[in-house]
Amino acid sequence: MTKTDPKKPMLPDCYGRLDIVFPKAKEGLRSSPIACMACVFKTECLRKAMKGTDGAAVREEQVDRAYRSGMMGFFERWSKKKMLHRRKKQQ
Repeated sequence: MTKTDPKKPMLPDCYGRLDIVFPKAKEGLRSSPIACMACVFKTECLRKAMKGTDGAAVREEQVDRAYRSGMMGFFERWSKKKMLHRRKKQQ
């Protein structure tokens, strides 16, 4: 457990680590482990993990999956990927 601010409670070591709190399963889809469901920090933790550079990769995976399944057209995919790449550069 790490303590970032004296006023805040102690955070677990896995806090905000995407590979732990939102790992990719064998099928290629991501889901939170059962252990994370009982954690009081689960929502904040996942939000922090998704704000990082790994979060952008997850969003790209979502866009590619939607395109492959036919839920998104070429131009929409291109536009979303372009937006994600711009965000990466800004971070």
